[in-house]
Amino acid sequence: MGLVGVPENGNGDMGVSLGKKNKYKRMDSELSEDFDHQLERSRITRKYVVACAMFASLNNVLLGYDVGVMSGAIIFIQEDLKITEVQEEVLVGILSIVSLLGSLAGGRTSDLIGRKWTMALAALVFQIGAAIMTVAPSFKILMIGRLLAGVGIGLGVMIAPVYIAEISPTVARGFLTSFPEVFINVGILLGYVSNYAFSGLSVHINWRIMLAVGILPSVFIGFALFVIPESPRWLVMQNRVDEARLVLLKTNENEAEIEDRLAEIQLAAGIGNADKFEQKAVWHELLSPSPSLRKMLVVGFGIQCFQQITGIDATVYYSPEIFKDAGIENNSKLLAATVAVGITKTAFILVATFLIDKLGRKPLLYVSTIGMTICLFTLSLSLALLGKGQLVIALTILCVCGNVAFFSVGMGPICWVVTSEIFPLRLRAQASALGAVGNRVCSGFVAMSFLSLSKKITFGGTFFIFAAMSALSVLFVHTLVPETKGKSLEQIELLFQDQPKWQGGEMEMEDVEHLVHKAGTTGA
Repeated sequence: MGLVGVPENGNGDMGVSLGKKNKYKRMDSELSEDFDHQLERSRITRKYVVACAMFASLNNVLLGYDVGVMSGAIIFIQEDLKITEVQEEVLVGILSIVSLLGSLAGGRTSDLIGRKWTMALAALVFQIGAAIMTVAPSFKILMIGRLLAGVGIGLGVMIAPVYIAEISPTVARGFLTSFPEVFINVGILLGYVSNYAFSGLSVHINWRIMLAVGILPSVFIGFALFVIPESPRWLVMQNRVDEARLVLLKTNENEAEIEDRLAEIQLAAGIGNADKFEQKAVWHELLSPSPSLRKMLVVGFGIQCFQQITGIDATVYYSPEIFKDAGIENNSKLLAATVAVGITKTAFILVATFLIDKLGRKPLLYVSTIGMTICLFTLSLSLALLGKGQLVIALTILCVCGNVAFFSVGMGPICWVVTSEIFPLRLRAQASALGAVGNRVCSGFVAMSFLSLSKKITFGGTFFIFAAMSALSVLFVHTLVPETKGKSLEQIELLFQDQPKWQGGEMEMEDVEHLVHKAGTTGA
C-alpha cells in the first residue's frame, strides 16, 4: 500500500521532488521580478535626485562665474571707466558683503515661500543686476548692478545646499550636497574662459560681453522649476504631509522606509509632538541657543569663516595680479594662467564629490587644510625671497594651482555639506543662512583688503597670513568638526546631544542607535 498523495509506481519520491522544484522555480521567479522592479526603481530615483541637485545648483554657477569673470574683466573696466585701485577693491569685494543680505533674507524667505521659489527669486534678482552691469555707463551704475547681483547670489548660495540636503537619501547626501561647490567651480572656469575668449575685443565692449554671458545660467533655472519638487521637510513644516510623502516616494529608493523617514521628519519638525518642543521664534532660539545648538553654531559658523579667511577668493579674484607680481607681464598670458587655475579647481572638486561619501568628511578636510597650509606657506616664501623670474613664475603657478586643488578636495565642498547637515529641521534654513553670512563677510573682507594689504606688506607677507589661518583651520577641524558620513539628518542632530565630553571625534552609527534606545527607555 502506498503513502497518501504519492503514486505507487515507484517514482513517488520523484513526484515530491518535482513538486518542490516547481515551487522553488515560482519563488525564484517572483524574487527575480521583485529584484528587477527594485533595481529599476533605484535607477530612476537616482537619476531624478541627481537631476534635482544639478538644477538646484545652477544659481551657484552665477557666483562662480562672477568670481572668475571679474578677475579678468576688472583689468578692462579699470582701463575703460578709469577707476582707482580703491574703487577696484570695492567693486570686487562689495558683492560678497552685499550677498550676506541675500543670505540673511534667504533663511526667512525660504521658510515662508519654500526652498524652490527662493531659488527662482535668487535667479530673477541676479538677472536684473547683471543686465544693469552690462549696460553701465559709469562706476556708480556699475555698482548698483553689482549690489543687486550680490543679493541674488546671496539668496542662491544659501538655499541650494539646504534644499539638496533635504531631498537627498542619506547614502548619497554628501555626494549630492557637494554639487553647489562643483557648480561654483564650473562657473569660475567659464568666467576664466570668457575672459580669455573676449579679451581681444575693444576695451569698451569686451568686459560688457563678459558680464552679460553670466545671465545665461539663470535662464535655465526657469526651466528647472518645472522639474524639481519642493523640499519634503519644508512641506512637513507647512503641515502638507501628503505632498511630502509624494516627494519622498520620488526621491527614496526603498518604498518600505518612506513612512519611517516621514515620521522622523515630523518628529524633528515637532508636528504631532508639540508638547516636547518649546515653541520659540527661530531667531530667538538662535540668539539664545541651548548647549547643543551652541555647538552646532560654532561648527557651522566657524567652518564657513575658515573657508574664506584662508584667502581662496583673493587667490581666485586676483590671480592675474599675483602672477604679475611673480613676473608675467602680458595680459593674454596672465589670463591663460588663470584658465589653468580654473581647470585645476574644477577637476579636483569632481574628485571630492566621488570621495566624500566613501572616505567621509573629516579625512578629506584634513588632507585639504594641511595641503593648503603647505602651498600657501611655500607661495609666501617664493614671492618674498626669490624676486621675479622663471623659477618664481613656475613656483607661483604651481602653488596657486596646488592651493585651489587642496581647497576643492575638502574645505570647498565640505564646508557647505556640513553646514546643511548639522542643524535641526526647524532651524536649518535660518541657521545655514547665518553660516553663509559669516562666509560672505569674510570673503568680502579678504577681497576688499587684499590689494591694499599686499601693497603694505607685499604679496608674500599677505600669503603668510593666509598660511597661518589655514594652519588654525587644521586645529579647528580636528577639535570641533564631527564626522557625519552615513547618518540621516535627524541622527546627526543626536551627535551634539547627551555627550558629557563633546568632541569633534567620531561617533559611529552604533553610538547613535544607543542614544535613540536610551531616549526611548527614558521616555518609557
